[in-house]
Amino acid sequence: MTELETLQRAKMYLDKLANGIDPLTDSAVPDNECINQVRISRCLFYVSDILRKLIENGGIIEKSQKRKKMGFTITPEELNKYQIDDKPIPVSEITKRINDLVDLETMSKLRHTSITSFLLKSGLLVEQEFADGKKYKIPTEKGKSIGISREERQAHNNRLYYVTVYNADAQRFILENIHAIIELNNFQNESAELQGKPWTSNYDEALIDLYGKHVPISEIAVTLKRTETEILERLTRLGIIKQQTV
Repeated sequence: MTELETLQRAKMYLDKLANGIDPLTDSAVPDNECINQVRISRCLFYVSDILRKLIENGGIIEKSQKRKKMGFTITPEELNKYQIDDKPIPVSEITKRINDLVDLETMSKLRHTSITSFLLKSGLLVEQEFADGKKYKIPTEKGKSIGISREERQAHNNRLYYVTVYNADAQRFILENIHAIIELNNFQNESAELQGKPWTSNYDEALIDLYGKHVPISEIAVTLKRTETEILERLTRLGIIKQQTV
């Protein structure tokens, strides 16, 4: 017996049970038997219908598509529950505390890189290369004035390292600008999802139209939810520009 025939046999048995018939003898089941209870009967009919759909699909079980989460959002009431810490804390801890205030089952989380990106754009942080060849985000004078600083800490192996931290005033600044940070966060998430995906003719037409109207590359990237690098690469491939220059 094939897998499909087994499914058909199973559905036949369920249908008979749901109708109060013993599938082995084809005789009516006594009224006091559990399968004659309405809730049991409904359940059997429900499972039978699932088997029907499976049989119609040739016995192939299709993988369910993962539901796409919506962008991060937070209500004023939820944000008011954030506990300002009197001692300076890193941005990762601030982000964790904000994420803990919402239901992440239905939405994407807020990323700490979105907060630092906003602070970089606002001139409160600057990326600087140090002697070890690595780049670190450190506070500018403007950033220091709102409570961003660098602390020296000691690792378990007694190695010293620095971490950028945010005092109570800096935490308040982040909360006061949370909507701009969220907008940047959700845009970066959407851009990440589109990154590397094929360009459609509609996207190409929109790109050519916007570029022809002398819209800045940065604004085109926001409109099409792509990175500036992707925009320049596509314009080059389409022969609109000869070299990638921001």
